[in-house]
Amino acid sequence: MDIELLVVSDCPHTAPARDLLRQALADVGLPHQGFTTREVSTPGQAAELGFTGSPTILIDGRDPFAEAGRKTGLACRVYRGSDGALAGVPGLVDLRRALKQAADPGPSRS
Repeated sequence: MDIELLVVSDCPHTAPARDLLRQALADVGLPHQGFTTREVSTPGQAAELGFTGSPTILIDGRDPFAEAGRKTGLACRVYRGSDGALAGVPGLVDLRRALKQAADPGPSRS
């Protein structure tokens, strides 16, 4: 599994996103799974990567939290939790689910 954390320079949510990703990986039984952090610094890079804000987590090149119609760009990203609350990082439960699906795609994944 290839995991990337995409951020903009000086994003206040970079450290919390790294911590969240480490926690979620440990929780799903992948404590030694690595990930890379990449800084997105130009609108062209953002467009190429499908980057809709910092932080963005890509799992095997896919953003599991992508929202249809969101434009790419160098901006902060806001996530809506299952309880409707807004946060600067995805919810732990949602991230665990995305990691489990990527680690064990099964027959339902296309």
